Amino acid sequence: PDPFSSKPGGRLYKTGDIGRWLPDGNVEYLGRNDSQVKIRGYRIELGEIESKVRDCPGVRSAVVIVREDAPGEKRLVAYVLREPGAELSAAMLRAHLAASLPAYMLPGAFVQLDALPLTPSGKLDRRTLPVPEDDAFATRAYEEPLSEVEIAIAQIWADVLDLDRVGRHDNFFELGGHSLLVTAVIERMRRANLKAEVRALFLAPTLALLAGLTEEVTEVVL
Repeated sequence: PDPFSSKPGGRLYKTGDIGRWLPDGNVEYLGRNDSQVKIRGYRIELGEIESKVRDCPGVRSAVVIVREDAPGEKRLVAYVLREPGAELSAAMLRAHLAASLPAYMLPGAFVQLDALPLTPSGKLDRRTLPVPEDDAFATRAYEEPLSEVEIAIAQIWADVLDLDRVGRHDNFFELGGHSLLVTAVIERMRRANLKAEVRALFLAPTLALLAGLTEEVTEVVL
């Protein structure tokens, strides 16, 4: 029953949509109430992230989904439509969101589109959203790895994060890395006879800094 209606027998219906009242009396659509996902032990409301992305300067619209392009590797990906004439980058968007969202809610990639793909009925066609390419990640000005250690670690990061290349000043977490992937990186480094503690990647998240804390070992590690 509709408690706000003056009509006898008035009814309210649940649509499954989430919104909020604005000061001017309009209702802002925030997403669906069934868009909650769980990633790395955290329950996340995708609509909340989408709302924050839409608040970024230069963003006209946005959709956030969970992708699992590699088995067992789920990540948040934001698909963004720009305002006309706006200049956006993954680094700019991530930096803006980092001021209001915890790290586990930050999208690992930001894909810029001219339009969102729709089904014949006009709904978002999530299945046709493209796989993020290298420009969707928050890379920094590219500088080629210098030492043999940097080159080896760069290859490991590229393999783990599914990137074409990694610069010596790139940040592991800005590239979409997270705490569960840290263990995978350190294990691969161990197999390549590069010794570093797990905490080293948290203390030195850029390639050059991590290489400085990495010790080469000559013996074969079994």
